[in-house]
Amino acid sequence: MNKSELVEALASRMKMPQYKIRDFINNFQIVFEEELQKEDNAIVLQGFGTFTLWKQTARPGRNPRTGCECLIRARNSVKFKPGKFLLNALNEEKI
Repeated sequence: MNKSELVEALASRMKMPQYKIRDFINNFQIVFEEELQKEDNAIVLQGFGTFTLWKQTARPGRNPRTGCECLIRARNSVKFKPGKFLLNALNEEKI
């Protein structure tokens, strides 16, 4: 599912115009980015999951096409740990 499909699905489910849903998602993304950039800050959506900033260190790597060694620079990434309710919903037995 991409962003357009998400907007369409939410607009249909919530019976709202797509432009309002798109605006909400864009602002939601901005708030996530701002909060994760703060030091030692996690975003917890109870039952859904937790998003935390993960600082990857610089490390040696290799270009798989050429085999040439290179240095992968340090960067920030995000880890997601699913919540109990999300895991239960994904693992329910379908009869």
